[in-house]
Amino acid sequence: MTTGTPPPTARRRSRARTFVPLAVAAWAVLEIWLLILVADAAGGLAVVILLAAGIVFGGAVIKRAGRRAFANLTETLQRMPGQPGADGSAPTAPESGRGNGFLMLGGLLIMIPGPLSDVAGLLLLVPPVRTALSRYAERSLDRRMRNATPGGFSDAFQQARIHRPDGKVVQGEVIRDEPPRPGPDDEPRPPLAP
Repeated sequence: MTTGTPPPTARRRSRARTFVPLAVAAWAVLEIWLLILVADAAGGLAVVILLAAGIVFGGAVIKRAGRRAFANLTETLQRMPGQPGADGSAPTAPESGRGNGFLMLGGLLIMIPGPLSDVAGLLLLVPPVRTALSRYAERSLDRRMRNATPGGFSDAFQQARIHRPDGKVVQGEVIRDEPPRPGPDDEPRPPLAP
């Protein structure tokens, strides 16, 4: 029997959904193997001290980056037009605020146990590396935004909400002018008999 609607097709699994879990698992195994090698060479107590130091140092880096980001946000908001002492020009992000996200990511990678993540986190603490990654991310995001179709995420969500799975579009508003009818819950209930 034909209903007029096409049968649902199975969505093809993307490469990222296939390879990202495998890459994360391989990374975790490599981190554990390297920790075992370090423990064999330096001893178990040295590994515990390294892990604890990484957690403390990574937390300090994240805290510092968060404070810098908050200070930059406060400075930008104070320079907005209409604020007392503002020059009326459009505020620009201060150069000291570039790369705070990568600085926080570096602190997080240092906090994650394992030598590979520690090395990656320490590399993100180097200002030229952080600046280069920030510029690359900015160019990539700019390119993706230019290639995007008109309309924002709210439009996409609005359309997904309005279009029904059967293809019908329902738009409108329900207005009830009649008073609500009393239901069975509105009447008093008799007492419970013992």
